[in-house]
Amino acid sequence: MTARRRRHAVTLRYNLLDEPLIRARPVAGGQSRHYSLPGLFVALSVDRIRDFPALRPHQRHPWHAFLVQLAAMALHRAGTDAPFQTEAEWKEALLALTPDDPDGAAWCLVTPYDRPAFMQAPVPGGSVDKWKNTLHTPDELDMLVTSKNHDLKAARMRHAQVDDWIMALISLQTQEGVLGAPSAGWFGISRMNKGFGSRVGLGVVPKGHWGRRWRRDVETLLAHRAAIAEQQGLRVQEGIGLLWLEPWSGNESLAFSSLDPFYIEICRRVRLAWEETRQTLIAHTTGSKTARIAAKERNGVTGDPWIPVDSAKGKALTISAKGFNYELMAELLFGSTYLHPPAQVPQETDGREGLAILARSVTRGQGKTEGYHERRVPISPKVRKLLLQGHTDRLAKVAGQHIDAIARIRDVLWTALATLFNQGDEQERFSDNAKKMADRFSKVFEQAEDARFFDVLNEEIESDDPDRVRLQWLISMAERAEQILRDAFTAGPQSAERRYRARAAALSRLHIGLRSDKTLPELADHFRRRRADKEQPHGYA
Repeated sequence: MTARRRRHAVTLRYNLLDEPLIRARPVAGGQSRHYSLPGLFVALSVDRIRDFPALRPHQRHPWHAFLVQLAAMALHRAGTDAPFQTEAEWKEALLALTPDDPDGAAWCLVTPYDRPAFMQAPVPGGSVDKWKNTLHTPDELDMLVTSKNHDLKAARMRHAQVDDWIMALISLQTQEGVLGAPSAGWFGISRMNKGFGSRVGLGVVPKGHWGRRWRRDVETLLAHRAAIAEQQGLRVQEGIGLLWLEPWSGNESLAFSSLDPFYIEICRRVRLAWEETRQTLIAHTTGSKTARIAAKERNGVTGDPWIPVDSAKGKALTISAKGFNYELMAELLFGSTYLHPPAQVPQETDGREGLAILARSVTRGQGKTEGYHERRVPISPKVRKLLLQGHTDRLAKVAGQHIDAIARIRDVLWTALATLFNQGDEQERFSDNAKKMADRFSKVFEQAEDARFFDVLNEEIESDDPDRVRLQWLISMAERAEQILRDAFTAGPQSAERRYRARAAALSRLHIGLRSDKTLPELADHFRRRRADKEQPHGYA
């Protein structure tokens, strides 16, 4: 070890159990406060935390999951299911998880390299001289891989605070996937399906703030601990819970069966150090010859309480670049394709109002990130009741009808748009440009319907006259389709003769399609009745 790196590693720095390193804004407003990890748990237990200034959007689920898993692990080890009320109690419970490090080294960001540090495995031999990668900002360390800096600018956190490093460490170690070919040595986590998958977070959010959901999910994990262990073949007692405590040379994997049901994993070899000359933290990283956990064959099915599992394929959900669109969310909430994870299942104790289902994930691709996706779906009282009773057939049926209706009107609109951009030529085969432009404008229609999908669904379920609500929605959707077509006129043919012909032909195709019984019979019947009313002579009923 060089003299410089030896100096970096000698002193324990930034102990999360004793030092107020985590910034959080209180519910009551005002300036951010700084919390130690035990102090943060006390504040969460009484729901005093509004948000965290250092937390970036893609880090929200990993941070929530970390806080829940850690608290549940500590409470289980202490033999209680009620959150502690004092910082001293929480500190004692967290230290009990690291009995070989009573000085708190496992909770420090910087320690000697042969000892564990927070979210960093001990390095056998205690040297990082051969580790070639040195990172100077937490966003360089984080899991996001951007394409030419388009998504998020890289290495911008030149004046980072300590909790920026904490969030980046947790994000990297608990949601990163494979980067490059296996020979590159950058392996991903066990809690995703394949290396280019994603760690999905899906769960109920009760009315309240960060602490309300945290406490709810801690209780959920404790209630399902035995079932998770039995279903996944994990250890109910004496399993490895904090993977950063175990030395890792990069050549060996831990057996999945050796883990605790609430295990918090690490997937990369990372060590933080203190750079004396600049008075700042830096990170040393290197690859490994194998994944930290031997779980490739599990396809992400690990007992993660927030991840839906495809029951037929036996694979954890991975989202595409489409994110949590209305079709996927309807299937996740009401369908039978996916097993609902414990955190997603509503409980009586969640309350009757203000409930939502929150879905979060990063979509990963080969060597890049394809977007962060987050969706919050409000749960109305009747929907809540049906979910509690397990009666999802009606919900699935109504959602399916809505999905079908959107698709049918979109198809009619697409044909009308293609006619417009094909110079009004009504033929079965449109030009490539006409199809491209039709795709562009019909996508706007579908995105708008996606945004209002669950509001409309809730309104129909809650109504005493669902048929009337449904018809009004169909009428308004037809009107929106026509407005999008008219908005597209400015991008269509502009010469006088072609403009008139194209617009007239496109409107004709749209109106004929919307009034056809083959599209939506109830909508076609409405248009027939409206036309009959207009043609009725005055003075007659």
